[in-house]
Amino acid sequence: QLVESGGGLVQAGGSLRLSCAASERTFSSYTMGWFRQAPGKEREFVAYITWSGGDTYYADSVKGRFTISRDNAKNTGYLHMNGLKPEDTAVYYCAASDRVYYGIRYYRENEYKYWGQGTQVTVSS
Repeated sequence: QLVESGGGLVQAGGSLRLSCAASERTFSSYTMGWFRQAPGKEREFVAYITWSGGDTYYADSVKGRFTISRDNAKNTGYLHMNGLKPEDTAVYYCAASDRVYYGIRYYRENEYKYWGQGTQVTVSS
């Protein structure tokens, strides 16, 4: 089970840190991803981090502003969001993938088996 927290209302240019707490110790061996869904739009990829933290990848729209990290000792992942823009307004979901194979594309939703319930982020202009 994954539980997100840390969402809220913030002014443009502000910052938020989202957390994703996992109930299982096995989370530490999974790749973790963040996705978001704005009203009336498809859910889209934001960022992922592999189990060791050695590999991270970001959507172009957030690169340089968002940072993904994890603390495996706490079974928790984070999304640090700086320089927030109104277009970042969305429900943010964390997800975990237990898949590992050559050529895997962790920016694809269907690679993730476990999902949180989402947390709302609203950025006012």
